[in-house]
Amino acid sequence: MSDTLDNLILRMLHRMDEKLDRLGDDIRELKGRVGALEERYASASRRLDRVELRLERIERRLELSEHSA
Repeated sequence: MSDTLDNLILRMLHRMDEKLDRLGDDIRELKGRVGALEERYASASRRLDRVELRLERIERRLELSEHSA
Protein backbone atom coordinates (compact mmCIF):
# COMPACT_ATOMS: atom_id res chain seq x y z
CA MET A 1 0.00 0.00 0.00
CA SER A 2 2.80 2.38 0.92
CA ASP A 3 4.63 1.77 -2.38
CA THR A 4 1.46 2.56 -4.32
CA LEU A 5 0.97 5.80 -2.42
CA ASP A 6 4.64 6.73 -2.86
CA ASN A 7 4.40 6.11 -6.61
CA LEU A 8 1.24 8.16 -6.85
CA ILE A 9 2.84 11.05 -4.97
CA LEU A 10 5.97 10.85 -7.14
CA ARG A 11 3.88 10.91 -10.33
CA MET A 12 1.92 13.90 -9.07
CA LEU A 13 5.13 15.73 -8.13
CA HIS A 14 6.58 14.95 -11.55
CA ARG A 15 3.49 16.39 -13.27
CA MET A 16 3.66 19.47 -11.07
CA ASP A 17 7.33 19.89 -11.97
CA GLU A 18 6.51 19.65 -15.69
CA LYS A 19 3.75 22.23 -15.33
CA LEU A 20 6.09 24.59 -13.47
CA ASP A 21 8.66 24.21 -16.26
CA ARG A 22 6.03 25.13 -18.87
CA LEU A 23 4.91 28.05 -16.74
CA GLY A 24 8.50 29.27 -16.51
CA ASP A 25 8.84 29.04 -20.30
CA ASP A 26 5.62 31.00 -20.74
CA ILE A 27 6.82 33.71 -18.35
CA ARG A 28 10.14 34.02 -20.21
CA GLU A 29 8.24 34.37 -23.50
CA LEU A 30 5.95 37.02 -22.03
CA LYS A 31 8.92 38.96 -20.65
CA GLY A 32 10.44 38.98 -24.11
CA ARG A 33 7.22 40.20 -25.67
CA VAL A 34 6.78 42.96 -23.07
CA GLY A 35 10.38 44.03 -23.63
CA ALA A 36 9.78 44.26 -27.38
CA LEU A 37 6.62 46.32 -26.79
CA GLU A 38 8.54 48.68 -24.48
CA GLU A 39 11.19 49.20 -27.16
CA ARG A 40 8.55 49.91 -29.81
CA TYR A 41 6.74 52.35 -27.53
CA ALA A 42 9.99 54.18 -26.75
CA SER A 43 10.81 54.41 -30.46
CA ALA A 44 7.34 55.72 -31.32
CA SER A 45 7.53 58.21 -28.47
CA ARG A 46 10.87 59.56 -29.71
CA ARG A 47 9.50 59.89 -33.23
CA LEU A 48 6.44 61.73 -31.97
CA ASP A 49 8.65 64.11 -30.00
CA ARG A 50 10.64 64.90 -33.15
CA VAL A 51 7.45 65.47 -35.15
CA GLU A 52 6.14 67.81 -32.47
CA LEU A 53 9.38 69.82 -32.52
CA ARG A 54 9.27 70.09 -36.30
CA LEU A 55 5.62 71.15 -36.21
CA GLU A 56 6.37 73.84 -33.62
CA ARG A 57 9.22 75.13 -35.77
CA ILE A 58 6.97 75.24 -38.85
CA GLU A 59 4.25 77.07 -36.92
CA ARG A 60 6.78 79.67 -35.73
CA ARG A 61 8.12 80.22 -39.25
CA LEU A 62 4.62 80.67 -40.62
CA GLU A 63 3.72 82.79 -37.64
CA LEU A 64 0.85 80.47 -36.77
CA SER A 65 1.97 79.97 -33.22
CA GLU A 66 0.70 82.13 -30.36
CA HIS A 67 4.26 82.17 -29.03
CA SER A 68 5.97 83.30 -32.23
CA ALA A 69 8.84 85.66 -31.67
